[in-house]
Amino acid sequence: LGFAGENAGAQLVDHYTRHTEAIRAVYRRHFFPEESSAAPKPDSPVVQRHLARLAPAYAATFTEPDIARHAALAGNLRPDRLAEVDARPLADNRWQVTVVAFDYLGELSLICGLFFAHGFDIHGGNVFTYRPPAETAPDRRRKIVDVFVVSPTAGQTVSADLWQQYAADLQSLLDFLERGESDAAQGKLAERLAGLYRRARVDSPRIYPIDIEIDNTGEPHRTVLRIDTVDTVGFLYELTNALAMAGVHIARMSIGTAGKRVSDMLHITDARGKKITDPQKLRELRATIVLTKHFTHLLPRSPNPAAALVRFRQFLSRLFARPNWTEELVSLEQPKVLSALTQLLGVSDFLWTDFLRMQYENLFPVLRNSAELATRKTKGDLQAELSSLLAQASTDAERVQALNAFKDREMFRIDMRHILRYITVSGQFSAELTDLAEVVVAAAFNLCRESLVARYGEPQLADGSPCAVSVCALGKCGGRELGFASDIELMVVYAGNGQTNGAERIPTAEFFERLTQCLPEKIRAKREGIFEIDLRLRPYGKSGAMAVSLAAFRQYYAPDGDAWEYERQSLVKLRPIAGNADFGAEIVALRDEFVYTGAPFDVTAMRGMRERQVRHLVTPGTVNVKLSPGGLVDVEYLIQGLQIMHGAENPYLRTTNTREAMTRLAEVGLLSPADFERLLAAHKFLRRLINALRMVHGNAKDLTVPPADSEEFAFLARRLHYGEDISQLQADLSAHMQYVQEINTRLLG
Repeated sequence: LGFAGENAGAQLVDHYTRHTEAIRAVYRRHFFPEESSAAPKPDSPVVQRHLARLAPAYAATFTEPDIARHAALAGNLRPDRLAEVDARPLADNRWQVTVVAFDYLGELSLICGLFFAHGFDIHGGNVFTYRPPAETAPDRRRKIVDVFVVSPTAGQTVSADLWQQYAADLQSLLDFLERGESDAAQGKLAERLAGLYRRARVDSPRIYPIDIEIDNTGEPHRTVLRIDTVDTVGFLYELTNALAMAGVHIARMSIGTAGKRVSDMLHITDARGKKITDPQKLRELRATIVLTKHFTHLLPRSPNPAAALVRFRQFLSRLFARPNWTEELVSLEQPKVLSALTQLLGVSDFLWTDFLRMQYENLFPVLRNSAELATRKTKGDLQAELSSLLAQASTDAERVQALNAFKDREMFRIDMRHILRYITVSGQFSAELTDLAEVVVAAAFNLCRESLVARYGEPQLADGSPCAVSVCALGKCGGRELGFASDIELMVVYAGNGQTNGAERIPTAEFFERLTQCLPEKIRAKREGIFEIDLRLRPYGKSGAMAVSLAAFRQYYAPDGDAWEYERQSLVKLRPIAGNADFGAEIVALRDEFVYTGAPFDVTAMRGMRERQVRHLVTPGTVNVKLSPGGLVDVEYLIQGLQIMHGAENPYLRTTNTREAMTRLAEVGLLSPADFERLLAAHKFLRRLINALRMVHGNAKDLTVPPADSEEFAFLARRLHYGEDISQLQADLSAHMQYVQEINTRLLG
């Protein structure tokens, strides 16, 4: 074309830009009439000051009446009026929308996102930003002039009231930016867009390639981005959101769509207003655009899009801080991996804080090998893997570190299998967590015992024979019913009194007391209630010895012993998981003798216990899924009551798992088929809801259902895959809890 020299390409771009902008100016003069006399004259000082702050391309793009109107809108801005929106109808149900506002990083993504939220497609536009002011300028704040051509997606008629609402919504979001709360602004918008994304996209949204050209030769002070790709729902919002996350300032942008493709040119700087030239930063910019564009596209698959978007920013900052991030980027660009990431980051504050942030090293192996999540690790697999890791450690401190790293990694893996719905069989999530708990507890028990034996020798009975010990699980662990963020309830029982046989001898009772105290030191819980060792379910609770002798166990839990009825009832869940197997069987036989006596189940004592739980542990006016009337505890107490009533004559009913006990009660005719089906459904529902609540709250003890009209309740419903019909969650909760109360009264009296 006749351009020559080293900057021939830049000359061509400049030539092309000037001609196309001139054509646009002719187009605008022909189709847009002159504005009213309320606008300032083109040669007025207001307009001249406005033009002085903008690039020459601005004057070539717009007509004199347009420029005068823009200057008037810019003059209206003030601290309590951060934006002006001027919308004018065009042909074919299209609108020209001008947004003049103070300049903020990430503002363009809010403007584009709001168009999407209000049901508009963007067909074209031009975006300009004020240049830095002169030192003597009276108004030093930077402003933007963004002009878009949009149309309603559904072809509906648009009223002036809608644009007033758009302006009010934009003002509300810019208020966050004015206060420096950009994450809050993006989160609010993402939450609002979530429903639109879910309705607009298919179950497995396709990810399209993005062509990105970065030019640092055409302009002296700005980097030019040219982006070409398939136009998708909300594309411009996703693109500008990606740039905002990268800390990129958009000084100017031209938007073009042709059929199903979009071609945009953006003039950008870093946050300091400088051209982006560092090769590393350019690689990060390209990666951020691609990853965030695709991630935002997949946000409908996240239960909490707002949280996922904010956490993704933090995630990227950690990614780019790693020396090998370009290698990890290859795995992240896979649609399946990105889709999994939207799920993980949108699940709960707990997972982000205690897993994704603290276990960053665990995250990438899981995401990179996401296909392997489909495979369950057996208990034997876990034991072999942990044994190998412990064998490689040379000191006790290294073994403890290896044990807890293994526990955290495998718990994370099981949680991810559950979140990403690789676990579909009811009860399997609990079984996998319980397998892990048993392997970890057994390994910790062995570490504690080995260190004590090395110092004191083997514990013995008074006659010099070895003293057996058993670590028994209770509660959810005993029933193989662990859930997300469950604690581990244990009781350590040893055979009898005597002394150790080492050089430094101590009483056997003291040996096992120290061993029991050692267990929670070896197994480190990241947060209260999350894989936390709970030793309180022992005789006399905190007032009693931590390790329980067989004689003390027999004396306390015997029918004429000091145990309360609800303490004796808790033994239904007792199950040995570590230590001497024969001694564990002896404890189970003793348990059966004390619990399954053939005496009537003490319903009055159980009711009294439930009333105290509700009175002291449930906030009035709220629903606690575990403890409120009709909650999970009532299901468990009903099943345990029936087991105790009929377990003496039918040993088949003596199982620690609630659902298995329910099945056996139905098999022997103690539960009708109809009651069995409804009770099983209620139990499954309540367990799923408790897992979701713990995931949302990150607290094993906070099982209160949020108000039905709250965002948290909507998040909970999405987490449980209720879709848009969140009212169904409330209906299901009420129906199940009412039924549980009814069957309790009917079967137990």
